[in-house]
Amino acid sequence: MECEPPVPDMPPFAVKDCTLIAIATGLKAYTLDELMSGIQQVSVDSLYYHFWGTLLQTSFEEREYNNEFAAWVRHALHERPLAERLAAIDPTELGDLEQVRDGLLELMDAAMRESEHLAWLRSVEPFEFLRHQIVVFDTGRRVADPREMAGILPSLSASSIFYHFIDARRRNPDRRDDFRAWLDALGTEAADTARRLAGIDPWFGQLTDLRESITDAFAGTTEAWR
Repeated sequence: MECEPPVPDMPPFAVKDCTLIAIATGLKAYTLDELMSGIQQVSVDSLYYHFWGTLLQTSFEEREYNNEFAAWVRHALHERPLAERLAAIDPTELGDLEQVRDGLLELMDAAMRESEHLAWLRSVEPFEFLRHQIVVFDTGRRVADPREMAGILPSLSASSIFYHFIDARRRNPDRRDDFRAWLDALGTEAADTARRLAGIDPWFGQLTDLRESITDAFAGTTEAWR
C-alpha cells in the first residue's frame, strides 16, 4: 500500500511584537498647497506612518478615515468630497509608497483645478508631518505548526498582528506577510491557507478584525496535524 509522504519539518515561527514611535519631521501644513508640498518632500517613512500608523493608534475604535491626510482635509479644511477621495486610496493595491505619494498628489491637484476656493482655505490646526521608527520585541513565544498557530492567534496582540501581517509586507522582498513566508516549508500542504491569507485585505477594518480573518484562514489547515 502506498504511504502518504510525510509532512515536512517546519522551523518554529518566532512571535514578535512591535510599537511605532512617532518622530517629528519639522514640516507643517496649514493649506492644501502646503500639504502637497510636504507630501512631495517627506520620506516614505512619513507616508507609511500617516497611512498605517493609525491602525495601532485606534485599534479598538472605528476609523472614520483610513489615513491622516484624508482626516485632516475633512476636519481641518472641512472638505468632505476631497477627503473621501483621499480615503479611498488603498496602499495594498499600489506597488509601493512612491505610488501612494503620486496618488495623493494627483487627487489634490485635480481637486484644486476643479475648485479654485481650495487654494484659499487655511486651517487653524496644522497638519504635522511625522515619520516612524518601529521598535520590535521578541516575545519568546515559538509556534511549531499550523494547528498550534490557529490556537494561539486569538491571543496575539493587535500590534503583533500588525508586525507579522502588515509591516512584513514592507520588510519581505516578495511583499508577503510573515505567516505565508513561514508556511513555505509545507509546500502544497498549506497552499489553500496561503491563498486564503493572500486574499485578506488588511486596509479596511480594525486589527482585531484582521486577527479573526487570519485565524479563520489557519483553521482549514489544522486537520493535517490532528
